[in-house]
Formats: sequence, C-alpha cells, structure tokens
Amino acid sequence: MTRPRNVMCHRVYDKLPDSGYRVLVDRVWPRGVSKEELQLDEWCRDLAPSSQLRKWFDHDPDKWDEFCRRYHGELRSRRDEIRELQRRCGSKTLRLLYGARDTDHNNAVALKAFIESP
Repeated sequence: MTRPRNVMCHRVYDKLPDSGYRVLVDRVWPRGVSKEELQLDEWCRDLAPSSQLRKWFDHDPDKWDEFCRRYHGELRSRRDEIRELQRRCGSKTLRLLYGARDTDHNNAVALKAFIESP
C-alpha cells in the first residue's frame, strides 16, 4: 500500500498550502467557509469522533489523554477506511483539515497520531 509522505493538520480558517490531498475530518461543516475555499479532495465525516465523544470532550485540554484513548478505540473499527484514504492519497502529503480553535487538542491531531502509529 502506498502511504502518504507526510500527514499534516491544518485549521480551515488559516491559509492552506496548495499541495497535498485535502481531507476535512470534522463531522460538521465549519462555519463561514465555502467548499470552493477549502478545495477538498474529500470529506471524511466517518473518521471524525462520534457525536457522543465530541460532546463529552468539549475541547477541554484536561480530557485530552482520555479523549485520544477513546477516539483511537473508535478508529480501530475504521482501519479499512483509513487504509482506503491512504490509498487515494497516494504519495501526496495528507492534509487533515479541522475547524477547532485549539491547534493542539483536536480530532485531526489525534487522527494523525493514530495514522502514524505502528
């Protein structure tokens, strides 16, 4: 299987690089951003945390470690979807796009860690 050269996380409200394979990994569409602005290759809602987990986490950094543990548990049942995403991405940089304000504690960062784990 071809794996992405790099996996990068980007906030949708920041200037995005022109290169790479762009994937929105939020369950809901980010406010005030058009599809044209994002120039997405795809929107992977199913790789976002469950609504229940997202609401429990509520972007609280104190819950980060437990959020990652629970989210990675959800992602284990989605390994085939992740492999297929990697196949579609090919050797391009995989750009995981998210809308959260916190650049260190969000689902894209946790998804990146899952993808890069052995």
